[in-house]
Amino acid sequence: MFKKILIANRGEIAVRVARTARRMGVKTVAVYSEADVGAPHVKACDEAVPIGPAPAAESYLRADKIIDACNRTGAEAVHPGYGFLSENAEFADALEKAGIAFIGPTAKTIRAMGSKSAAKDLMEAARVPTTPGYQGEDQSVKTFTREAARIGYPVLLKATAGGGGKGMRMVEREGELEDALKSAQREAKSAFGDDRFLIEKYIARARHVEVQIFGDGAGNVVHMFERDCSVQRRHQKVIEEAPAPDMPADVREKLLQAGVEAGKAVDYRGAGTVEFLYDGADGVFFMEMNTRLQVEHPVSEMITGLDFVEWQLRIAAGEGLPRRQADITETGWAFEARLYAENPAQNFAPSIGTLTTLRLPDATARIDSGVVEGQDITPFYDPMIAKIVTHGTNREAALARMRAALSQTRVAGLETNAGFLHAIADHKTFIDGDVSTRFIDDNSDALFANNDAGPKVWAAALIELHNRTRGTDSDPWDTAVGFRLNRPPRAVYWISHEDKPALAIMHGERDRIDVAIEPNASAAGRRDGDAIEAPIHFSFESERIGDGVYVLRVGDEQFTADIADHLGGLRVWIGADHWDVALPDPLAGVSTHQSSEGTLTAPMPGVITILSATPGDTIGAGEPLLVMEAMKMEHAVKAPFDGVIKSYKFKAGDQVKDGDLLVEFEESF
Repeated sequence: MFKKILIANRGEIAVRVARTARRMGVKTVAVYSEADVGAPHVKACDEAVPIGPAPAAESYLRADKIIDACNRTGAEAVHPGYGFLSENAEFADALEKAGIAFIGPTAKTIRAMGSKSAAKDLMEAARVPTTPGYQGEDQSVKTFTREAARIGYPVLLKATAGGGGKGMRMVEREGELEDALKSAQREAKSAFGDDRFLIEKYIARARHVEVQIFGDGAGNVVHMFERDCSVQRRHQKVIEEAPAPDMPADVREKLLQAGVEAGKAVDYRGAGTVEFLYDGADGVFFMEMNTRLQVEHPVSEMITGLDFVEWQLRIAAGEGLPRRQADITETGWAFEARLYAENPAQNFAPSIGTLTTLRLPDATARIDSGVVEGQDITPFYDPMIAKIVTHGTNREAALARMRAALSQTRVAGLETNAGFLHAIADHKTFIDGDVSTRFIDDNSDALFANNDAGPKVWAAALIELHNRTRGTDSDPWDTAVGFRLNRPPRAVYWISHEDKPALAIMHGERDRIDVAIEPNASAAGRRDGDAIEAPIHFSFESERIGDGVYVLRVGDEQFTADIADHLGGLRVWIGADHWDVALPDPLAGVSTHQSSEGTLTAPMPGVITILSATPGDTIGAGEPLLVMEAMKMEHAVKAPFDGVIKSYKFKAGDQVKDGDLLVEFEESF
């Protein structure tokens, strides 16, 4: 076994590898960029070496810096995690030349499976079933148009060097093909340095299933059963589970056998994942092989009781497969939910900011995380905050634990998909196991529904504000704050109602607090033509049971609410849902993110790639004004209403910061 390994990655996978290595008596070396000074993965290792600036291309993707760090620390092997250099054949070659072991497959295998086109050819030769499509060298629009017509629409464009859903587009009709291909090629070139593509038949209600395999590099391959990763947004996985639900025994056997045969075809060594599409009947079709450990591997660990990182280290050290196939069994069911810093309501755009609150339910779930409270989520890396993993004796029990865990998840300072994940886990169709890659699209109305908690949220926010103002944990009316002679105490606070300042007036006794919210209190918060709104009245009772935690009763409903600071206001959680309560300056007018002149700002740092029109052009609501690239994904900035472009503030190729004014846009009347 190795004495010391270097972990050429960051985040939760680096923390995970460090923990397993420590348990095995193996010392670890972390590498970190300037953005990750003091990050959890740095603290988890025995040693740490800085390797450059925040951009991955200048740090985590620099093979020479990784090898230099190995030489400086005496590391005998490199664990690449996933992403970055984990599937880079040149990196594996460079390590071998330097006399350093690569904890993964051989460079030959990575090359064979690194190109989706070459891998598909190889699998066809090995008689592994594949999806109808085209993966030839001719990359012209004319050829792709011809091949799409041959296999029939809808089709799927896939970057041959791609992964993680990047560089992938579904095309429903011929008129959309050229623009989709060009956009996907730009994205793939940026993410992978390779803009070659293949095209496949899009199976409308397919399921995405995959087989976890391990090989010893000498022709021996075993599987760790299958996972279902069908629930995806933008072709990226959201919730995974093992085993796959409602799969006939004969189809499952065919799937597992195909995964093993795929591994044997390339003399696979280490951990790998063979991905398939399942048509819901009896057809399984090879998609690709990921020559690394997958993000979702914990669900397979949970049902097998095995540590896959330990298996990786033992195989790379030459110890062979730790168990035979007959000795690998499965128990129960497991789910993994990927908690991301992103905004589902804005097409899952990454959310950048500081984790001012981070409370994860580690008592009821396995939490794999590489961030801590107070840490910044930057635009330089994948915005995953944590993986929440639950296990149960059956699917129902494991899923119930997942819903409970997501209901206890609390993150403030930026946006996350926590509530969206809970909406999936609580959806009847998902509970029934009726999943497909179209699950989110087919159920979007329910998954993206806005829950209006109204007075419940205001009651929670107001009692927290009042307690903070008084600076005491005693009853709200035990002090002289709001005291009035011969009348009940009264307190007044400014809150935001429908993005405008409103006055909230509280008065009452210990056991009952009456509230009046006056939406028309500030003339500065109204615009000409706004209707005069009626005041809102309600009453509530409350009991403080923890720091920012209350049991409240509004009307006949009793509930628990959590409150934390969030971007100058308050974030209120009731169960898995949250609402943000702004605390405006009543003299400041309308919210700063609004603009009567229609100016548009950058939602995050990135690079302008395309200006979709020219100044003076008339643009309809919803049409693109420009395209920017951020976090290796393209984001279209669209017109909020019908209008005319007054001016662009940047040109294609320019770097922009979060909040930069991108375009001045004037509404048409």
